[in-house]
Amino acid sequence: MTDFPDFDAFRAAVGTEIGVSEWLTVDQARIDTFADATGDHQWIHVDPEQAAAGPFGRPIAHGFLTLSLSVPLVNQAVTVGGVKMGINYGLNKVRFITPVPVDSRIRARVTLVAVKDIPGGIEAIRGITIELEGAEKPACVAEGIARLLS
Repeated sequence: MTDFPDFDAFRAAVGTEIGVSEWLTVDQARIDTFADATGDHQWIHVDPEQAAAGPFGRPIAHGFLTLSLSVPLVNQAVTVGGVKMGINYGLNKVRFITPVPVDSRIRARVTLVAVKDIPGGIEAIRGITIELEGAEKPACVAEGIARLLS
C-alpha cells in the first residue's frame, strides 16, 4: 500500500509505479456471481465439466470481471489523503491478454500516467496491469481515469 498524504505528493509521482495490491483468488463462486449479475452465462465461465474439455481446461473468469476487480485492487494498492470522493471517469485503453483460470490469483500493479487539475480536485490517469500469478503475460492492462475530489 502506498499512501500519498495529499494531491501534491500524488502529483509528484507521475511517471512512476505507485503501488501493488495483495493477491486475490478468483474462485468459481465469484465467477458465478458475476455471471448472474451480467447475464453472461457462457459455458467457458460457469460450466466446470464442459469447460474442462474446452480450450482452457477449466472455467475462466469473464474479462470484464477481471477488469472490475481492478477497482478494489487499485484501492488496496494506493490511497491519497484529502479525497472525500472518488469517481471512475472511464478508460482510455483495455486489453484482456491472458485468461484468468478459476482459482488462480491476480493482483494490480499501478503506475501514475498523468494528473490534471479539475474543479474540486484532480483527474488521474493510472496504468493498471492485472498480473496473473505464474503467467508470463498479464491478464489485463488498462488505462483508468479517476476523478478524486476534495
